Amino acid sequence: MDGTTITMIDYGASNIRSAQKAFEAVGASVELTADPDIVLGARKLVLPGVGAFGAGIHALRERDLDSAVKTAVANGIPLLGICLGMQFLFEESDEMGQHEGLGLIPGHVTRFNFVGEENLDGSYKVPHMGWNQIEYDHAHPLLKDVPSGSHTYFVHSYYCVPTHKEDIVAITQYGLQFTSIVSRDNVHGIQFHPEKSQKRGLQLIKNYLEMN
Repeated sequence: MDGTTITMIDYGASNIRSAQKAFEAVGASVELTADPDIVLGARKLVLPGVGAFGAGIHALRERDLDSAVKTAVANGIPLLGICLGMQFLFEESDEMGQHEGLGLIPGHVTRFNFVGEENLDGSYKVPHMGWNQIEYDHAHPLLKDVPSGSHTYFVHSYYCVPTHKEDIVAITQYGLQFTSIVSRDNVHGIQFHPEKSQKRGLQLIKNYLEMN
């Protein structure tokens, strides 16, 4: 794993330095770029993100990074989306209007909406923030040495709804069951923040680096 180079897409996301440091902590060499040509020549891609879907996807398109990412994926280059970066992988989001995503994984992104009897005590707040468990019932390379039931750190108000169950790798319970890890061919996404998830988060990053 030592010496593995990943290309991290820099479209102005505020958390990119913390994501970079997490990858470097497990031995990766991180190349930050906003250059579509460098994205096309990458060995492995990481798309981090926090904030609003519309502003983020607009920033990608403004730099022609959306087309570069889709071409790179079509050419077989692995891609990992983190938090908002995972949401970008889907076809659309209803965050503050309808916004078209990258369309790499069939499905949509929608807001947590807890009303009525399901939240009588007010325990389910939006955003979903803090430690929660990821659960799975089938092995996946991203989850090597990350047991089902592991706690990871979340900060999000919107969640992904994949069209196809086979794209779901892990789920999390928060008032409802939502997808916390997704994978389709060479495209992968995690909703939580691995850089804030201590041992389990670093293990997952290490697993992505080691995946063929």
